[in-house]
Amino acid sequence: MKLIILDRDGVINYDSDEYIKSVDEWRAIPGSLDAIARLSHAGYHVVVASNQAGIARGKFNIDTLNSIHQKMHTHLAQYGGVISAIFFCPHGPDDGCDCRKPKPGLLLEVARRLRTSLDGVYVVGDKLSDLQAASAAGATPALVKTGYGQSVINKNEVPAGVAVYKDLADIVDQLLMPG
Repeated sequence: MKLIILDRDGVINYDSDEYIKSVDEWRAIPGSLDAIARLSHAGYHVVVASNQAGIARGKFNIDTLNSIHQKMHTHLAQYGGVISAIFFCPHGPDDGCDCRKPKPGLLLEVARRLRTSLDGVYVVGDKLSDLQAASAAGATPALVKTGYGQSVINKNEVPAGVAVYKDLADIVDQLLMPG
């Protein structure tokens, strides 16, 4: 199975320090939806794995999150792309769950549900916690400079050996390059 796991905020859509808490606030990063469509057309299963602490903090509820995801699916469909599944952690940083990145629980749940290994599977994120979760789950972390990615670079927090890409379109260009 060809699988890629994407963080949502900062990778697919613009992020906000105040959370993406309404449908109107969700805006795709230029090139991201086309990149997902290209992955879909190349036979990849595209899965989103995202921390959504705004739920625990009362910033939005599950119905709003579902509406935001519906908007993402609808806009992506215009490019011919498909997201196979969305996994999210609704907990806050102090809740002690195993699913909140940087812990690997969310990614391990993806592997369990899809009955696959994460060995060689790219996990694309814009935060150190995404990279740490990918490594802990046995996947291949990749950092994009969009979202908080440039900040991770500026703070010298990129773990050794982690590839850095301009944005989601850049990593997809590399993955789908012939040869």
